[in-house]
Amino acid sequence: MNILVTGGAGFIGSHTVERLLQQGDAQVTILDNFNDYYDPAIKRMNVRGFQDRVKIHEIDLMDRSAVDALFDASQFSAVIHLAARAGVRPSIERPELYIDTNIKGTFNLLEACKRTGCRKFVFASSSSVYGVNKKVPFCETDPILQTISPYAMTKMAGEQMCSNYAHLYDIRTVCLRFFTVYGPRQRPDLAISKFTRRIEDGLSLDRYGDGNSARDYTFITDIVDGIIGALNYELGPICDIFNLGGSQTVTLNEMISTIEKAVGQKAIINVMPEQPGDVPLTSADVSKARELLHFKPTTHISEGIPRFVEWFRLMRAEGVVC
Repeated sequence: MNILVTGGAGFIGSHTVERLLQQGDAQVTILDNFNDYYDPAIKRMNVRGFQDRVKIHEIDLMDRSAVDALFDASQFSAVIHLAARAGVRPSIERPELYIDTNIKGTFNLLEACKRTGCRKFVFASSSSVYGVNKKVPFCETDPILQTISPYAMTKMAGEQMCSNYAHLYDIRTVCLRFFTVYGPRQRPDLAISKFTRRIEDGLSLDRYGDGNSARDYTFITDIVDGIIGALNYELGPICDIFNLGGSQTVTLNEMISTIEKAVGQKAIINVMPEQPGDVPLTSADVSKARELLHFKPTTHISEGIPRFVEWFRLMRAEGVVC
């Protein structure tokens, strides 16, 4: 297969590219604009181990002519679309940027697939589309009546575009709703990264709310298993949706305690008000992914966080701020 991985220098993307290369039966191209949402040096480090085995194109998804030229030159058989403006809170501050990148960028890719005959498209959606869902665990068939952040709205729009292009243009699309992915290489703005950094440095951290909000944390290797399963998925409807979660709902207080144990130091906690746009609970029903994608999350957060801390310390030793 000739596969394009958008966001391939990022957290989830670089792990996905590594897995594809390990399997040895794919030609892989990365599209990433190496923007400064966080230090681009981290992304350069992410691809260092395989950059001589892939083609890397520094392209912005908003540049329609550059995207089209890449597709014309490459004739991709599949796209794994992981590139996006991420983060709930920043999306509230800059909604237009999220609309432009996440909606228009996805549109540009789907249009290029339609025009060049690429017939497989895997889209990274998010558990945030469920909003404040009172039914637990969240299931793909649950009605989605209200998203509560611009980021979630853009992911919902991406799913709807995938459905449109599947049914109108025969592009097999699979939308994956990721549940709080963590592990080595994760973005420095994510909670586990921020808390590890501040605990390690003996600085106080902001805990929003009473610490009883809960997330379904999913380790990166488990998420990549689901992505590869989606890439190989040929059954069912031409557009399908799957939850990818760790099947382990952990409170914020429990997560902080796990980091404290891995770092070997107690946290200094500033108690802050709840943040707008944050959902109180995420919990994934992964029975559909388990059956159809052979998705079997295995890494508990008590194992995953120490592996993240090990990577974090290695990066600091190499002079990369993460």
